Amino acid sequence: MMLVPVILSGGAGTRLWPVSRESFPKPFIALADGQSLLQKTLLRALALQGVERVLTVTNRAYFFQTRDAYAQVRAQHPGAWQADWLLEPVGRSTGPALAATALHAREHCGDDAVLLVLPADHLIADGAQFAQAVRRAHALAQQGYLVTFGIRPSRPETGFGYIEQGAALQEAGAVVGYRVARFVEKPDTATAASLLAQGGYLWNSGMFCMRADTLLAEFARHAPELLAQTQQCWQASQRTELPVTLDEKTFAALPDISFDYAVMEHTDKAAVVAAEFDWNDIGSWEAMASLGQADLQGNRSDAESLIVDSRNCYLRSDERLIAAVGVDDLLVIDTPDALLVAHRDRAQDVKRVALELKRQNHPLYRLHRTVHRPWGSYTVLEEGERFKIKRIVVKPGASLSSQMHYHRNEHWIVVSGTARIEQGDTSRVLLTNQSTYIEAGTRHRLENPGITALVMIEVQSGEYLGEDDIVRYEDAYGRASSTFA
Repeated sequence: MMLVPVILSGGAGTRLWPVSRESFPKPFIALADGQSLLQKTLLRALALQGVERVLTVTNRAYFFQTRDAYAQVRAQHPGAWQADWLLEPVGRSTGPALAATALHAREHCGDDAVLLVLPADHLIADGAQFAQAVRRAHALAQQGYLVTFGIRPSRPETGFGYIEQGAALQEAGAVVGYRVARFVEKPDTATAASLLAQGGYLWNSGMFCMRADTLLAEFARHAPELLAQTQQCWQASQRTELPVTLDEKTFAALPDISFDYAVMEHTDKAAVVAAEFDWNDIGSWEAMASLGQADLQGNRSDAESLIVDSRNCYLRSDERLIAAVGVDDLLVIDTPDALLVAHRDRAQDVKRVALELKRQNHPLYRLHRTVHRPWGSYTVLEEGERFKIKRIVVKPGASLSSQMHYHRNEHWIVVSGTARIEQGDTSRVLLTNQSTYIEAGTRHRLENPGITALVMIEVQSGEYLGEDDIVRYEDAYGRASSTFA
């Protein structure tokens, strides 16, 4: 039976603000070796025996970033594997995502395909033990079980749900897993300590393994309305061209419910494999800090740093040196446009900062100073009253949309590469050190016809410089006129 890894990539990762933002969520965060959590998940899936295709379920806003991340993996690890995509128009929980995944698998892989569901933001270093756990889960999935992976708890953790192991399940005379006796909601500290003392409980990892036909049958038994709504969405969706994009109107009407709540807590086919591999869901800066090597005072740093008379601190910065003097138990996370300082005991409360910024509609909830777009990226270098200066990088062969701005004028200077510029009814090529001026109200397009990246400096001036001041006429990436350039 075909094993199809399904990578679920989404979620705001609010506890990892200010590095995780709405436009650049947790799966894209790079670790010390330069690989993102998403790329590590893909590599872990491709290392499994017999994998020929990988299905990624993500928001359509993240498609181009995800595709570029996968292209980097393919360049380093070429192979014949196929990337499939299922794009969600709005955020929903894992219930609708897995119902749509089952329908996709039935249509493209067959009812007997075994789906291995992997969140994109987990970190597992022991590939051999992971592969062994997958083999056990695959055997149970062939027997008709919905299999989850349980992590042996190392501490009384309140941030995870728990699974109580039931009767042992065997394959060829060997125990490969257990029936799920019950699921336990995220407990308080006392309850978590009690579960740990009792034994027989595992952390619920959120990873699953099951046949497509079994998954659909259990949706029909325990969440028939959700399945019917998802089938309606599937029929209304664009499926003749890749990537498959789910219909926005019908998908937005689906309930925002997790797969655990919709199916797993009700089915009598739930099984769990007790995993022996290491596992970290990177759910907070405290979890991120645990990845690094500590000095003799317990400090860890992912930055150029000077640490004096300080203990148990974690420092992270991409650009600036961080100096810490006489402080203990701090998280210091520096980005070009936001700085987080928190006590390590309050790592989970970073989410409160992100949610307050969201409530205020503050741009630092959504965007970094460097913003990734399908055509490349831009970085805001400086801005003030009536002006903004950007560094724009356009990938070879890529182009921005044909667009117009009501309120801002733009001066473009080519730093390196070649730019083709359509301006009104004219078209011309600019080389290094050449420039042009785009007046407000003028239809224009920027393209890189070269084989190397185009780097430009853009100086905007005008009464309003928001990214939503755009009228888009044509776009190679299928974006609506209301989305940012």
